[in-house]
Amino acid sequence: LFAVYATFPGRGKKAQGDKNQVIKRLELRSATKTTLNSGMVILNYAAQVCSGAKYIQRVWPGMVRFTVSAQHVPRALYGSAASNTVDAYQVGSSTNIKWHEGSVSREQREKLADQKGCVLWFTGLSGSGKSTVAYTLEHHLHSIGKRATVLDGDNIRHGLNKNLGFSAEDRTENIRRIGEVSKLFADSSTITLVSFISPFKADRDAVRARVGDRFVEVYMKIPLEVCEARDPKGLYKAARAGKIKGFTGIDDPYEEPDSPEILLEVSDKSGNMQHPTKMAAEIAAWLEKRGFLKGT
Repeated sequence: LFAVYATFPGRGKKAQGDKNQVIKRLELRSATKTTLNSGMVILNYAAQVCSGAKYIQRVWPGMVRFTVSAQHVPRALYGSAASNTVDAYQVGSSTNIKWHEGSVSREQREKLADQKGCVLWFTGLSGSGKSTVAYTLEHHLHSIGKRATVLDGDNIRHGLNKNLGFSAEDRTENIRRIGEVSKLFADSSTITLVSFISPFKADRDAVRARVGDRFVEVYMKIPLEVCEARDPKGLYKAARAGKIKGFTGIDDPYEEPDSPEILLEVSDKSGNMQHPTKMAAEIAAWLEKRGFLKGT
């Protein structure tokens, strides 16, 4: 769907009546409208609904302007007399809603982008290198012409989740929200790199259930002593001093993944410390092998 300008011809009561009639019917069909002036509205509706319009003019990419009067709008948009049947349902606490299916499939988006959307969920203790590896991977993917974005736990708490604390309930809601956002990105064919401690297995599994087979769990299995020695934000020191309560790994639990798709450790099999670029390259190779870096 895309936005269109609908210009109603003429002035006075007749034009206003046509406009109000169309707006009223569109409201019944749950279409979004915003009145601009006495003769113009924005309709978040497919342009073809006005196939009988006098003319169609492209204003800028993704936006068209067309002249229309009430009789040009298909009868399906008008519906019939008020019905006792409500074509909507309830999801959670939201009532009277209905899923609006788009006309562009995920496969079409992925073919255009020449890549497959997915969610790489980086989980691990604070200081394990989740964000460092995620941003390194993002840079690499960008350099080879692939769309990727990082959703970082601290960054998200600057905006979307700034009203959440660190209680068990807030942590769960924190993960639920970012899980929904990451699914939207993945559905748009973006390789989505999510960097959250996400200490509870049930919360990660809930996101996996929502995302489906495009969910890739990346476990940064870095020992607590290594993370504490790094302590890039000084949080472990503050937690040990009792200045921070409920800190994951110190006085709050971290539940390790049972079988993550990708497991990264602090050192390789030879005992050599692994650099973030090497870890990122390992993930990129995993993505390529499984076809995520191609649209078809």
